[in-house]
Amino acid sequence: MNQLVTALQNVTPASFKKNVDWAWVLVVALPLGLFVLSKDQAFETILFAVNGFVEILPFLALAVGAVAYVKASGGETVIGRVFSGNLAVVIFLAAAFGALSPFCSCGVIPLIAALLAVGVPLAAVMAFWLSSPLMDPSMFLLTTSLLGAQFAIAKTVAAISVGILGGTGIYLVQRFGLFENPLRIVPASTCGASSLTSGDNVNWQFWQATERREAFKNEAISNFIFLAKWLTLAFMLENLMLTYVPADLIANLVGGSGIMPIIISAIVAVPAYLNGFAALPLVGGLIEQGMNPAAGMAFLVGGGISCIPAAVAVFALVKKPVFFSYLTIAIMGAILSGIGYAGFLKFIA
Repeated sequence: MNQLVTALQNVTPASFKKNVDWAWVLVVALPLGLFVLSKDQAFETILFAVNGFVEILPFLALAVGAVAYVKASGGETVIGRVFSGNLAVVIFLAAAFGALSPFCSCGVIPLIAALLAVGVPLAAVMAFWLSSPLMDPSMFLLTTSLLGAQFAIAKTVAAISVGILGGTGIYLVQRFGLFENPLRIVPASTCGASSLTSGDNVNWQFWQATERREAFKNEAISNFIFLAKWLTLAFMLENLMLTYVPADLIANLVGGSGIMPIIISAIVAVPAYLNGFAALPLVGGLIEQGMNPAAGMAFLVGGGISCIPAAVAVFALVKKPVFFSYLTIAIMGAILSGIGYAGFLKFIA
C-alpha cells in the first residue's frame, strides 16, 4: 500500500501525459461518448470495429507471426540479402505486386509493419504500400461492373504508376541520408539482437533455444497489441465516416470539369473517402450527374491511399517525416492520375 501511495504521489501531469497511451484512451472513450449520444450508433460502431478486426485477424496474425519468427530465428540477414538486388527492379515489382494483392488501405498496415521491421528497404515498401490499397482482383471486377473496363484498367495503371512514383521518390530522398529509420517504434530486442541477427547466426528452428522462444513471444505480443489498438481505432473512425459524411456534400465539392475538380477531388478524398467498395458506386453516381471522370479517378486514388482510417494507422506506424511524405506522394499521385486519365480520354475522343 505504501508503494502504491508513493507511486501515485510521484505522478505529475507531465509524466501522466507521457505515459498514457492515448490510442487506447480513444478506443475506449469513443464508444462511451457515442453511448451518451446514441446507443444504436455506439453498438453499430463497436460491431463494425469487431467485424473489421475479425476479418483482418488472419492477415494480422500472419504478419505478426512472420516478424516474430524472423526476429527469433535471426532471419533478418537472409531477408536483407534477398532485397539487396537492383532496387529499381524491386520497386517496379513491389508496385506491380501491390496492385494484385488483396489488401485495403488499413489491411496492408500489418504487412507493412512486418516488412519494415525486418529491414526491407523503405523505397520498395513504399511502392507496395501505395499501390496495394488501390487495386486487387475483386476491386478490378467491381470497378469494371460499375465504372467500365476502361476505367478499371486505367486505375490499375494508376496504382502501379503511383507505387513506382512513391518508391522512386523515397529512394532519391534516402540518397541524402533521410528516412534511415522509418518506424516510429522499433521493437525492442528481447534476447540480444546482436546474437540473433548478426553474421550468419541463423536458426530457423528457433524453438530449440529458450532465449529465441522468449524473443518470439515478446515480439509477437508487442507487435500484436501495437497494431490491434490502432486498427481498432481506424475501424471505428471508418464507421463514423460511413454514417455521418453525406454523399451530397462530396458531390458539391468535386463536381464540374477541368483541372481544378481533379485537384479538389484528390485533396477532399483524404477526409471524405469512405472505403474502396463504398466509393465506387458513389463515384459512379457522381459521374452520371456530370462529374469529370478524371476527378473521379483522382478521388479514388487519393482516398484509397490516404483516407483518415489509413492515415491514423500510418501515423502510428512510421515517423512524422515518412508519414507526411506518404500523404504528399498520395495527393500528388492522385492529381497526376486524374490529369493522366483526362489526357487519355481526350486522346481517344
